[in-house]
Amino acid sequence: MTQTIEEIRSDQQLDVSGFICPLPVLKTKAALSRMSVGEVLKVTVTHPDSRKEFPVLCRLAAFELLGSSEEDGRYLYWIKKVSGSKVE
Repeated sequence: MTQTIEEIRSDQQLDVSGFICPLPVLKTKAALSRMSVGEVLKVTVTHPDSRKEFPVLCRLAAFELLGSSEEDGRYLYWIKKVSGSKVE
């Protein structure tokens, strides 16, 4: 069963508002590397390029993009760590 955005629970949150490429992705990867498998990170980004960058990041074996939305110029992403593999 697919969850709606409102139903996705996050274990941690990361706000990278105001940062430009590539910092939002780099900070997100760093935060996820410190998390346990199965945990979900909610990321808030203001840079519009994140709409392309975050799906690419989540194609890596260690992450799953559970959902995304846009609210008032902020892009929200819920990313689950699905593997303990080290991501370069």
